Amino acid sequence: MEAENHTRGTQFILLGLSDDPELQSILFGLFLSIYLVTVLGNLLIILAVGSDSHLHNPMYFFLSNLSFVDICFTSTTVPKMLDNIHIHNKDISYRQCLTQVYLFMIFVGMDNFLLTLMAYDRYVAICHPLNYTVIMNPHFCGLLVLLSWLIMFCVSMLHLLLMMRLTFSVGTEIPHFFCELAQVLKVASSNTLINTICMYVATALLCVFPVTGILFSYSQIVSSLLRMSSIVSKYKAFSTCGSHLCVVCLFYGTALSVYLSSTVTDSSRGSMIASVMYTVVTPMLNPFIYSLRNKDMKRALGRLLSQRSLLSLMDQ
Repeated sequence: MEAENHTRGTQFILLGLSDDPELQSILFGLFLSIYLVTVLGNLLIILAVGSDSHLHNPMYFFLSNLSFVDICFTSTTVPKMLDNIHIHNKDISYRQCLTQVYLFMIFVGMDNFLLTLMAYDRYVAICHPLNYTVIMNPHFCGLLVLLSWLIMFCVSMLHLLLMMRLTFSVGTEIPHFFCELAQVLKVASSNTLINTICMYVATALLCVFPVTGILFSYSQIVSSLLRMSSIVSKYKAFSTCGSHLCVVCLFYGTALSVYLSSTVTDSSRGSMIASVMYTVVTPMLNPFIYSLRNKDMKRALGRLLSQRSLLSLMDQ
């Protein structure tokens, strides 16, 4: 009991990206700008989808959920990092650290699931167009998203409960800019074998099934496209997958770079830089990818911004 109370009062130290005082103001400005662009860009996607009746279909329903998750994903790590840079303090409390681990796992898992659901949606739209509205009905789409949330809540809660069994020394240093599960387990004072096994099993399952689903969906899509005789039809069908493919490559590409940088080299600095791409840059780029490559989204955003401009002029 004494060890538990001692652990719960522990302050961790997040080493961050750099110890150079001259770089702190640059890092603060850079990450604040990225964070604001991420929140604004994803919020515009949500508002555009919600306000335009032409976008009330499964593809954009999943996209708006992805944008919401990306806002939460970035908000889990960046604000605390900005606060620490601003007040020149690297501390994070035990409870804050556990909360970061819990929320981070939920949102990264939801990104996985939503990208898989979006691939399945494109598979049904291209391979079974006549049954698309019957299969991808609003009730079924809502159920898929709800099930994804429930799975991630349960998996993250399991890791949280296992972490609460661990003990940490006072002033434990975490070589990262946020509390990432693998890094926290490395600095624990007690045995982390069970935690590590559960982490690898959960990571394997939560990556293998979504990636398998995405690969299966696109293998069927390619097979269906090859059977089409019209080049115009092929281009039109595949163009709806372009944005999603870009986001999938960006998400899994940066995630893979984090994994490789942590296994191939022992350098925590390289792993942190890769993590920045994965946790900060990717959520910022997603709205640009979907808005620049999608004509319907461009039109919806144009109408939304013109309405906002008109309302502001009327208020004046």
